[in-house]
Amino acid sequence: MADTETVSFPQDRTCPYHPPTEYRPQKDGRTPLPPVSPARLFDGRRVWLVTGHAEARVLLVDRRLSADREDPAFPILAERLALSSRRRVELIGVDDPEHNAQRRMLIPSFSVKRTAALRPRIQETVDRLLDAMIEQGPPADLVSAFALPVPSTVICALLGVPYADHDFFESQSRKLLRGPGTADVEEARDALDEYFRELIERKRSDRGDGLLDELIARQLDTGAMGRDELVQLSELLLVAGHETTSNMISLGTFTLLQHPDQLDRMRASEELMPTAVEELLRFLSVADGISRLATEDIEVGGVTIRAGEGVVLSTSAINRDETAYPAADELDLGRQARHHVAFGFGIHQCLGQNLARAELEIALRTLFDRLPGLRLAAPADEIPFKPGDTLQGMVELPVAW
Repeated sequence: MADTETVSFPQDRTCPYHPPTEYRPQKDGRTPLPPVSPARLFDGRRVWLVTGHAEARVLLVDRRLSADREDPAFPILAERLALSSRRRVELIGVDDPEHNAQRRMLIPSFSVKRTAALRPRIQETVDRLLDAMIEQGPPADLVSAFALPVPSTVICALLGVPYADHDFFESQSRKLLRGPGTADVEEARDALDEYFRELIERKRSDRGDGLLDELIARQLDTGAMGRDELVQLSELLLVAGHETTSNMISLGTFTLLQHPDQLDRMRASEELMPTAVEELLRFLSVADGISRLATEDIEVGGVTIRAGEGVVLSTSAINRDETAYPAADELDLGRQARHHVAFGFGIHQCLGQNLARAELEIALRTLFDRLPGLRLAAPADEIPFKPGDTLQGMVELPVAW
């Protein structure tokens, strides 16, 4: 790797819906970054940072890039993750053939057909939460009152996890993703491990109709899957199933309120919602930073990534690549943005993307239909948002109507 000036990764955003300026320095008049360039992690390790859209889509389907987090050379993006990142992570942290087997096992539960069947339940959840907000009256914190409980309720119903436990697993999920320290991350992981071990044992004698119940019957009880594997897979589905969509709902709402012309456009046409959601996914890129490890030399973007070198793909910068999206920094809800990488790309593309799209369409449409006067209840520049080393989104979102 050439010994040239490098940017650090990750960095905090200065605006909650724009990538950090150093990822895209052409915006402040400096020389733009090449599509693949050196970057520096928190511990000084140098990796390759991918910001080019075409290069990212090539690399994300290249089997010479490994997602195996147990490899000691795998790049870690935050100090607090140093211990937990060396643990096996099912589905997203394993390579084929294990990954393929796990994904095939789960695909039916996240198919377009299964998601369509869940839409009435999503709508019911959204309406119930808005009823409660309206009854209580303004102001309200949209994160705790709406953005978080919508996907949390839905993923609990899908998995067969008691929603009565949501305070516990939501708090543990926050610690797992944000720490602040290594001990916090480890304590959260241990607590979730124990929770799912106990839940699985209860379900073996008192079966329900959720995905977790199906996996117990078809995989655990038949010996096709071990208990530890099922515990970790359940944790992944639960945490990913509510944290990412929650951040998209809160940050999507904030962004639309900051772009009233686009909000009016969305309100005027229900048929625009699927396209609008794709553009918001591209524009916001809440899961910013896909880590991989090269297992062989790879030529891409005019550089050679050597075996053993780390690769970090910045989804926020990739989705603002002007060669793929002209006027990429403009929110355009009519843009055809389906080739974004907000859900990743290739074999590890997000399994729950159909469910996330449905939740976003229903939540945002219904929110602005029922609360046409929705507005921020605090100055925009005083509302806290999350740091760059975790999922991007609003810490809280005070609103009135």
